Order: sequence, then structure tokens, then C-alpha cells
Amino acid sequence: MVMNEDTYEEVVKFRLSRMSVYIVFSSLLVVFIALTMAIILLTPIKYYLPGAGYGDAKQVREYRSLKIKTDSIENAMRQQEQFIKGVKKMLTGEAVKLDTTVLELPRIDSAGD
Repeated sequence: MVMNEDTYEEVVKFRLSRMSVYIVFSSLLVVFIALTMAIILLTPIKYYLPGAGYGDAKQVREYRSLKIKTDSIENAMRQQEQFIKGVKKMLTGEAVKLDTTVLELPRIDSAGD
């Protein structure tokens, strides 16, 4: 209910129920979704959305090619880093020296004989 502050008369009277509030919010949601879809479909924004499928075939092939090259370069860099770490360990003497030709037998105390 909306009242006039000077005369305290009823100007407008609203009656809210759960159903009317639900209908209003549902309508606003539908309008918002429709407005968002219209903005995306009718403006150049659609070209900036990934996976929307609006790029031409040449761009898609180029993107895939660049993605494959980037992945292979990352793998090569990772392998180089591991190699350099191994060389640094060898030069500083931190590398574990494993000798598989020496077989160490358990000692048997001969004092108990």
C-alpha cells in the first residue's frame, strides 16, 4: 500500500502473494536471458567467445596447429630442464653413485663358533 504523506490517503494498493512474486521474478529472469542472448548473437561479441564456433575453418586449423606446437615446446623445455638439473648434480657431486657390480654379502660373526 502506497500512501500520500500529506493527506494519508491510499494512492496505490498492492497485494503480494507468493505466486505473484514468483511470476515477477521468473519474468525478469526470462527477459534477462533473452537480452543476454540478443547481445551475444547480434553483436561482434560472439567472435570473442571461445568454442562458439564462429571462427572460420582456417582460424580453427591455425589454432590447433599452434596448440600442438606449444605443447611440444613445453615438453621439450621440461626435458631440457631435467637434463640440466642432472648435469648440475653430476658436476657438483650430488649425483647418487650406484654400483651394480658389487654384491655385498651379509657378515657372519665368527666369534660365536
